[in-house]
Amino acid sequence: MYAIVEIAGQQFKVSKDQKIFVHRQEGEAGAKLSFDKVYLIDDESSVKVGTPVVEGAAVDTSIVSHVRGDKVLVFKKKRRKGYQKLNGHRQDFTQLLIEDIKA
Repeated sequence: MYAIVEIAGQQFKVSKDQKIFVHRQEGEAGAKLSFDKVYLIDDESSVKVGTPVVEGAAVDTSIVSHVRGDKVLVFKKKRRKGYQKLNGHRQDFTQLLIEDIKA
């Protein structure tokens, strides 16, 4: 069984007991979160497609940890002008454990 769910503006294909990284969510480690923007549910026998969301469906998750991603370097340069700029960025992520998919 899997579902397509929107979490923090992004769509994820999730199944039970899967761990995913999403953009930073509010809450402490161990807190429970529920997302109700479920667009599709497949349970081996049938497929439910929402218009745009499946009514009454939800995905229950719990926060495993808060982490930071790898550093991304942004380098800007203009040729023959002596202009160089180096900037770094690390994105904050939350690791979620998918506990249940309610149809």
